[in-house]
Parts: sequence; C-alpha cells; structure tokens
Amino acid sequence: MMKKMSISTSKTSLVLFLCQIISALDVPLDLSQPPTITQQSPKDYIVDPRENIVIQCEAKGKPPPSFSWTRNGTHFDIDKDAQVTMKPNSGTLVINIMNGGKAEAYEGVYQCTARNERGAAISNNIVIRPSRSPLWTKEKLEPNHVREGDSLVLHCRPPVGLPPPIIFWMDNAFQRLPQSERVSQGLNGDLYFSNVQPEDTREDYICYARFNHTQTIQQKQPISVKVFSMDSLNDTIAANLSDTDIYGAKPVTERQPVLLTPTGSTSTKVELRGNVLLLECIAAGLPTPVIRWIKEGGELPANRTFFENFKKTLKIIDVSEADSGNYKCIARNALGSVHHVISVTVKAAPYWITAPRNLVLSPGEDGTLICRANGNPKPSISWLANGVPIAIAPEDPSRKVDGDTIIFSHVQERSSAVYQCNASNEYGYLLANAFVNVLAEPPRILTPANKLYQVIADSPALLDCAYFGSPKPEIEWFKGVKGSILRGNEYVFHDNGTLEIPVAQKNNAGTYTCVARNELGKIQNEVQLEIKDPTMIIKQPEYKVIQRYGQVSFECIIKHDSTLLPTVTWLKDNDELPDDERFLVGKDNLTIMNVTDKDDGTYTCIVNTTLDSVSASAVLTVVAAPPTPAIIYARPNPPFDLELTGQLERSIDLSWIPGDENNSPITSFVIEFEDALHEPGVWRYQTEVPGSQTTAQLKLSPYVNYSFRVIAVNRIGRSQPSEPSEQYLTKSASPDENPANVQGIGSEPDNLVITWEPLKGFQSNGPGLQYKVSWRQKDVDDEWTSVIVANVSKYIVSGTPTFVPYEVKVQALNDLGYAPEPSEVIGHSGEDLPMVAPGNVQVHVINSTLAKVHWDPVPLKSVRGHLQGYKIYYWKVQSLSRRSRRHIEKKILTFRGNKTFGMLPGLEPYSSYKLNVRVVNGKGEGPASPDKVFKTPEGVPSSPSFLKITNPTLDSLTLEWGSPTHPNGVLTSYTLKFQPINNTHELGPLVEIRIPANESSLILKNLNYSTRYKFYFNAQTSVGSGSQITEEAVTIMDEAGILRPAVGAGKGYSEILFATSPVMHTVRPTFYKVQPLYPRIRNVTTAAAETYANISWEYEGPDHANFYVEYGVAGSKEDWKKEIVNGSRSFFVLKGLTPGTAYKVRVGAEGLSGFRSSEDVFETGPAMASRQVDIATQGWFIGLMCAVALLILILLIVCFIRRNKGGKYPVKEKEDAHADPEIQPMKEDDGTFGEYSDAEDHKPLKKGSRTPSDRTVKKEDSDDSLVDYGEGVNGQFNEDGSFIGQYSGKKEKEPAEGNESSEAPSPVNAMNSFV
Repeated sequence: MMKKMSISTSKTSLVLFLCQIISALDVPLDLSQPPTITQQSPKDYIVDPRENIVIQCEAKGKPPPSFSWTRNGTHFDIDKDAQVTMKPNSGTLVINIMNGGKAEAYEGVYQCTARNERGAAISNNIVIRPSRSPLWTKEKLEPNHVREGDSLVLHCRPPVGLPPPIIFWMDNAFQRLPQSERVSQGLNGDLYFSNVQPEDTREDYICYARFNHTQTIQQKQPISVKVFSMDSLNDTIAANLSDTDIYGAKPVTERQPVLLTPTGSTSTKVELRGNVLLLECIAAGLPTPVIRWIKEGGELPANRTFFENFKKTLKIIDVSEADSGNYKCIARNALGSVHHVISVTVKAAPYWITAPRNLVLSPGEDGTLICRANGNPKPSISWLANGVPIAIAPEDPSRKVDGDTIIFSHVQERSSAVYQCNASNEYGYLLANAFVNVLAEPPRILTPANKLYQVIADSPALLDCAYFGSPKPEIEWFKGVKGSILRGNEYVFHDNGTLEIPVAQKNNAGTYTCVARNELGKIQNEVQLEIKDPTMIIKQPEYKVIQRYGQVSFECIIKHDSTLLPTVTWLKDNDELPDDERFLVGKDNLTIMNVTDKDDGTYTCIVNTTLDSVSASAVLTVVAAPPTPAIIYARPNPPFDLELTGQLERSIDLSWIPGDENNSPITSFVIEFEDALHEPGVWRYQTEVPGSQTTAQLKLSPYVNYSFRVIAVNRIGRSQPSEPSEQYLTKSASPDENPANVQGIGSEPDNLVITWEPLKGFQSNGPGLQYKVSWRQKDVDDEWTSVIVANVSKYIVSGTPTFVPYEVKVQALNDLGYAPEPSEVIGHSGEDLPMVAPGNVQVHVINSTLAKVHWDPVPLKSVRGHLQGYKIYYWKVQSLSRRSRRHIEKKILTFRGNKTFGMLPGLEPYSSYKLNVRVVNGKGEGPASPDKVFKTPEGVPSSPSFLKITNPTLDSLTLEWGSPTHPNGVLTSYTLKFQPINNTHELGPLVEIRIPANESSLILKNLNYSTRYKFYFNAQTSVGSGSQITEEAVTIMDEAGILRPAVGAGKGYSEILFATSPVMHTVRPTFYKVQPLYPRIRNVTTAAAETYANISWEYEGPDHANFYVEYGVAGSKEDWKKEIVNGSRSFFVLKGLTPGTAYKVRVGAEGLSGFRSSEDVFETGPAMASRQVDIATQGWFIGLMCAVALLILILLIVCFIRRNKGGKYPVKEKEDAHADPEIQPMKEDDGTFGEYSDAEDHKPLKKGSRTPSDRTVKKEDSDDSLVDYGEGVNGQFNEDGSFIGQYSGKKEKEPAEGNESSEAPSPVNAMNSFV
C-alpha cells in the first residue's frame, strides 16, 4: 500500500485539492443514483411584489427526478393555479405577478421534493414574503422650543417595512444633516442632541426611510426646532420689567452626563452566533460627554471590535459564545460620569460539526451516515428517509439508527435511499440530504487520457486521477509506462487520487501512469508532466531623480523559458500608464520624455507567462530645474556619548549630548531601558524629559541588568535611538510586592484551586523566585497550611469538603527573603450538584393563561454550592377540548435567588399541564420534584379562522367560515351580526343571529339588491365571546336594470326582513369570487397655498368615471360650488380662493348614484401685508393703456393717409420727443407690439393667470394644468396625483410665508445618491 501523507501547505495545491475532493463525491450521471438537490432558494425569501416570483429547485439524478411542491405543509397543485408554472426539466416555480397575480396571495412556506426510483430529496422550508414599504403614519408635529444647553431627542418612528428601512436625516435642500459627538443618530433612527446650541435652530429636520428592496423612499413631515439662547431670553425679560425689577435668566449651566438611551443602569441583549453585535449608549450633558466601552472581567475582542457613531456604538462582528458577558459604557465629562451595563448573551442557531455526506457502497458493504451539529441551546437531531420521518418510513434490515448516526450493515440494492438530517433549536434549523447508493461498478478514471501538466521548477506539481468505482478502488501511481510503483517522502498521495510532487525538479518531467483497481476490474491512465524554467527579471528598474523637463528611462530585462511567451506591462502607481505620447514603451525599457511634476511616482514592470508572474518597481522623483537651496526640516540626529554616574542601589544619573536638531528644535528626550538579565533585546519606556535637559536621575529596581538609550523628539518626528549605554547590574533584594488577583475556586467537589498572577521578571528583585501558598478553612479553629511552590500560577488543594469557605493568601519570596505579609482572600472549595428537590410544590391557577407556583426552599446545606435560583420545568400534556396529544415541548423558567414562588405566563386555556421544580447552583441542577398536574380553565376563543362570502344573488349571500384555530374551550355557538351601508357610508340597523357551534355555512335571504353589507362574526364558549372577524360584500344589481323601491328607502339603507323559515340554510354552496366593493372614493387629501389648493384622492370602481369637486367655506350654509374634472384624473387644482379661509371639500363621481367621498377641511395661507398691488388689474391703469393704444392707432391712420397723398410726417421724431414710458416697446424683428411685462417677474401675462376680484373660482381658471403653479404648494404629483414634492419649474415667485406645504419635498432620484 502507498503511504498517505498530509496535503502541502501550498495555496495552489490546497485549492485544487478541495475542488477535487468535492468532485470525487459525484457519481457519474450515466449511473443510477438517487436525486441530489443542486440549487434552491434561500430559507427566508423576500420578493419584490411588483415582479414575478421565482422559487428555485434544481436537482440531478438517474433516472432524472420528478418534482412536487408543498405549501404550508399540504400538497401544492400547480395545475389548478393559472398563475403558477414549473420550468421544463426542473422544479423551479414561476409565479406570474406581472400579469395579474397578487404577491400577497402567495405568501407561505414552500418545500420542494425531487424523486426518482432510488429515493427522494427535499429542499429547505422556503418562506416567501413580499417586501413592504408602507407610508408614514400621519401625525401632527408641534415645534420644539428648547433652552440652550438642554438635551433633545427628535423621534423618527419610521413605518415598519419588510425588510426594515435604512434611516437618515436631511434638510429641505436634500443635504445630510451634520452629525458629531454632540448630535448623532441612534440605532432606532432618532436624532439625539446631547446639548442644543443656537445654530441648531431650523425648521427642516426631516427623517427619511429608504426601502432598498422596492427602491422607494418615504419622508416624515419636517420637524421645527427653536433654541432660545440665554442672551435673547434676558433681553426679552428686560424689555418687560422696570428698572427697579430684578431680572435675568440663569446662564447656561454645565450638567453632568445623563443617559438618553438606554435607560436605567442595566439592560440585557441576546444575539446569535455569527451575527454582528451592536450596543449603543447616547448621553446628554454639558460639556458634551465622551463615551468609553469596557468588558467587565475581560478584554474587547481584538480585530473584531469597531467603534461607530463617535464611539457611541460598540460593534463586534462574527460574535461567538465567548463574547457573552457584561459590557459597560461610561459617559464622562468634566462634571462627572454615568455608566450602563448591558448583559449580553450569545445564543447560536444550529451549525454543522459533521454534515452527512453521500455514501456509495457495493452490495454487502458496511457504512455510516454521521450528522453532528452544535448550537445554543444544543439542537435536537432527527432523521428522515426519502422525506418521511424515519420512525414511520419503510423498514430496512440493513439500517440501524443510533442518535446522530445511521449504521448500515450488509447493504443490498434496495437499501438505496436519500436520508435527511434535521438539526434544530429555537433559533433555526439545518437540513442536509445525503444519499446511500448501492452499486456494483468496476473502476473508471474520469481524468482525460494523456493530459498535459506544465509547472515551474521548484513549484508543487499536482497530477489528477479522478476516479469512481464500487467498491472504492485502490489507486497506485507509476512513473513511465513500465516503471516501478511510486513511494517515499518525495511524493504525497491524496485520497481523491491526486499525486502531489511538493517541489518539482527537471528530473521529475515525464509520463506518469495512474492505476485504479477493485474486485470487479482494473483500469489505468497516463498523464504528461513538463517542468519549465522560472521567469526572472535580471536587470530591474532603479530609483531615479530627474529634473523637471528632462528625460528618464527605466530598464526591465528578463530571462524566461524558451517555450513560454512572456508579456511585459508597465504600471504607474499600480494603475495603467497615462495615455500620453511622452511615454515610450520599448522591448526592455520605459522612457519618459519631457518629464513633468505629475510624472512623480512608482513605476512597476510586470512580466506574465501562462504559468508564472514576476514584477519589480522603482520610484521616480521629479525635482525643480535648477534646484534652489531651501531650508530642510528633518528629524533630529540621535544623541551620543551616554554616561552613567551617581550609581546607587535604587537610582542612577544618566547624561548625554544632543545630536543635530536639523532646523527644528528638540522638544523632549525619551529614555528607554533594556533588562539583559530577564528580557534581553526588549526595550521598554523609562521616562521622558524636556528638550532643554541633558541629564536625568532614573529610579531602578533590584536585580536588573540595566542599559539605557535616548531618543530625541522634534515636531518632525523621533530620531533614531542612541547607542546603548554601558550596563549596570543592581543588587538583589527581597520582593517588594506579592502576586495580584489571588483567587480560590474549586474545580471539583473535593478540591480547592488557588490561582494568582505571577510577578514579572524585574519584579522578582532577586534570584530564586518562589511563592508561599497558605490556606485554612474559614470559621473553623484551624492552623494555616502552607506550601512553597516554584514560579507557577496555581496550586490545587485536594481532599477538601464540598463547598466550604477557605481563607487563602500567596506570598512571594526569593533567595534573599520574603515579600511583605500578603492580604487574605476568601474562596470556596468545589461545588457539587444539589442533593434535595424542592418540596410541597403547589400550583394556584389564577386564570386561563397564568398560574402561580409555590414551593418550600431546600436547606442551604443540601445546595452544596452557590445558590443561583430555581428552575420550573413545565409542559402541556393535552388540550381538554380536542383530546389529542401533541409533541411534548418542555419549557423552562428560571427564578434567580432564594425565591419560593414563581409565575407561569403564556399558558394555553383549557389544557392539562405538568411541572416540576429543581434547585440550581454553579455546578448544575438538583433532582426534580415529583410532577405536579394542573389544568387551566376555559377561555374565550380566538376569531374564526376565516369568513368567506360567496354566491351573491339579487337578495341572498352565502357565508362560510372555519372554526377558531384556538377554541380555548368547548364552543357553544357562533354569533353573526350584519348591517347595510349606504352611499354616504352610514350604517343601517344591526341584525344579530345565533348559530349552533356545529354549523360551518349559512345562506342569508331576503336581502336588498345592489346593497353593501358589513358582517361581524365571532365564536363563544361558556366564558364568553371571542374576537370577531369582519367582512363586506354586496348583492348584485337587478338584472332588468330597474331599481325597485326598498323597504325603508330614504333612510340610507334597506331593512332586511326575516321569516322563521327559510332565512337560514346550512348548505355547502359552490364558491364564486365576491363582487368588488365599488364605487369608493377615499383618502381625499389637500395641500393649500394662499389662493389655491391641490385636491387628490383614491378611487376604486369602474373605469372612465367622470369626477367633480365640490367646495365651500367651512361652517357656511351657502350651497356647494361644483367644478368638473377633465378626464378621469385623480387630482384637481382649485384656484381663486380667499387667503386665510377654512374650506370644506368633497369629491364625487357622475352617473354613480351621486356617490361622493367624505368631507375634508383645509385652510388657505394668510395674505401677505407687504405684497405689492398688481397694477395690471387696476381700472385706472387699464383705461390709461386703452387711451395710449387709441392714440397710436390714430397716429398710424394719419401717417398712412399723408403718405398716400405724398406728404411727409416725422413720426419717429415726434415719438422721440414725446416718449411715453408706459407705451409698450416694439419688437425689433417683426415690428409687432411686445407683450406687457409684469412688474414682479417680467414674464408674459397669460389668460387666466389673475385672480378675479370677487375671489371666486371661474371655470376657465380652474384648469387641470399644473404648469402655472411653481411654488404654490411646494410640491409635485405622482402618476396617481398624490402630492410628493417640489415642482421642477417655477412660474412666479410667491411670498416667503403662507405658501408652504404640510410635508417636505421628497424627490426620490435626488436622494438615492445619499444612501
């Protein structure tokens, strides 16, 4: 047999090896094999509701597998849904949403099964959920008036989306609001001010929520903040008081920190293994507090810890169970500090230790499938065979299940199957398919024959021999066609058949033969290996300094294998060369002509072949031409001539001579020391002295062989260290200190482990460092027991009683004596499991979902450890209403400390439970108390599972319902209530019907035709009524098209008459789709300016409806004014409104029984007192202009007559002499009169652009066009007419006040670049 060796450390060989290992597991597709899932959608699959849903499921097998799906645990028949198709030769589902489907209708849990005659593989449970980006909830935001220096929190409260949105704050100009240590955004999206300043005053704090999945952005209404400074407040007070009054607001006072979030002194957080842990602390205070983070009893993990948001957020990536613990944030300023402790617990969803792998066996062979996973809590392992729990799967005599392992013995062909391992806990699950394929196949080699491998000399060579066979073939390698078998340390033989030559030489080239054999046959294959010379750069580019406008050349001469074709590439600063004709690339050089300053940089020559790559770099420095002398500032030269004087046992004097300061004064000297006795070669900081000082007295420790060096520092940097001084060995002495952090904690019930932090080398003060460890049992008249140990960090005392207190101390000593007497610490010997279970367990059922458990505490001596608390194990035995047992899932509640009672919340009503109680110490749990049985009483049921209203006719509707998911008792009856709804959404009389509990459908007759009804439905137990489910439906129109009078007409609804029979029929009707609930006009919104308002609405109903808008002054008894909307638009602009006036508005549809929306009220902006009067609408101005026009007309006629008579009239001279400034100028190109320009904006006066004097809206003015409104409502419209932001074009400039929208602008495209 060939010797198997470990894989090479070469990265190339490792990658290839892993790839080949994976391919070696594959059974060739021309052989029979069970299905294997090759591709599937993620477990949690969030889809775009606007696009088709594609649920992937691909599998391979022989014969090709067939596919089926389940949805929510039941078979999903795709043939019955026209919107769902399955791709050919695939299991992938395509749900057509873009052609009429609704994504919400396909929410659920999907699972794919791929099946052939050899088994069935299943996919993960794929949870389909459409993404959601809801609108912001409307709210009235009051301005924030804050005193300077106070803290402030602006709440964002974004809408809950799927997935959650990204939050950011901006202003009206779509600029990010600046953030700092004082002002920052929290993890919840709120904006926190540690203290406000006058510059924080503004009216456009806007919170934005971006939903990435649907690429939409929602914005909150602007928030106004007004900061009152103390100076302005004092001025206001002074203006209102007499000279004799004492006035003056208190100045801005500094305040010590207070935490804004989180609140309280402690909190808890649970995070999952592998996730990112985010902890946040934001504090108020003046001056602004600084945040610092520590982990109690440990260090923050290196390389995984990051601080964000000005250190207010602690971020730890890839957390593990070791990251559990208490994290403390400390907020500090000059006046004090405050802290908060967050207790972090890291749990873990299941993760693989050993995932099951496909097993190929020959008849009669043995094998195992192993499935091992870990998690917190530890996951449970369950097996399935062909998608069926193995306990109910067809028996296989060759199969034995042993926990996480399935053992196969003497398998036969019928043993082929696909096994699924499911590892799950409360945080997730893992599902793996692994098949057992029983085949009898002679060997086959999958690597192509005579494959050529080429490698560079002294590199690893990997020769592939991919194979398959059953039983598994043995692989042997030979060199040459008839060479001997390869053995020895020169080669590495991998399990997948690959031959590795770790360091290939020229003599390794040649033909290699791979032989695969098993009991059914033998096969061989030959491959070729060629060894190439490495590529080298024998003349590398060199560092060059060139004057500006000169010429420079870099050489790059190479040597390479004659059979390889090299390519040479030049880079500048790791990027392509500039596209400049000054750069000339030759065969073996790069030349730069007419060098400029921008040519300064690093130039790299890269040589590539198909097998290797080499590179070399050089720096080009461009200097001025000619160079001018300049002052050079540099680091100082190192000090020299170090001298030791005044040697004493604990001090010494060091002096030195400073080096050249290089035009920058020396600011300080740093002195370092080396201990050649304990840490040779390690230099440590000793002290630092001012730059004006050249001597220092240094404190010394005993038994240290000192040498010193000095480093000079100026503003440019630090000098090189000076040469070391002579060595000085201080005398030995007894230790000055004892070990720190002494503890006594037992690791076993019969021992005491004493630990300490050993002294460092220079702390020993002399040779022969040892420790005297002493202990004695506390509260017992006992002598100290002592032992002297070597320089270690722990000592174990054996044979101690279980969990008793001990006094412990550790004293340092060396050859010269003992350290001072150490202090004593209290420890305990090891804990053991508690011996006694809690007694007298009593259960008091408080209500149907809550119970109180009492027990007697166990004696403290029987705890045998630190009492941590009690645990209650409880589980539901069965539901008393359904009498069906279910999988027992035990739940645990832990009660800390020495408690004698606990509450059990969240119980299910009308159920039988069992529980027991156990005491807990540091070692674990004690025995359980006897199981206690208790029952919860009945409760009210949940709402019925569904209510469907189908089969509408002229006077009847069919209702069907499902029983409550949680009856919580014995159902006694159902209650149905319903009432009609008229066109103005007024409700008619309520009718109530009591229905027996065993019914599931009902036909209501004698209803009014073409009437909408609202239904309320709930279930009852003996305790009371459960929550109700509501639904609406309409009866159909009269087929003859004649509206028959209904009983109670004129009241807005029709009464429903019931006879004793046959009003109710419990039948199973055929299902039809409920008629749509229309017409309906809802969500009428207004955005008002000074003299006009934008009205928008949402409409549900028949196409091509003709809308109209009615409006009037709110509170007035005047008739409604009516405006017709052109086309079927869902928005309209009302013009000519009176400023500062409240209006009422409603929207209706013509030809739909006069159907109208509910009323909405809005108020126009106030009129501006400073606004100029438009003279174009004044009577005197119009008269004057008419007179001027008439005069010009007369002059033209006179000129025309005189010209026809041959006379001359100096019109131009007359006009020049009598120029009227009000006369309109003539256009130079065609001689026509120009349009009159408005004094405000100098733009043409258009028809309908002026408001009538009576402030009413003329029909010709109420045009639907929005072009003339630039800033009126400070917004623009969506395709559906909804108001979303500013218009792009501005027609006329409006005043600064009275025309602002209630919402800030939100152009989505402008903001996508910000996040």
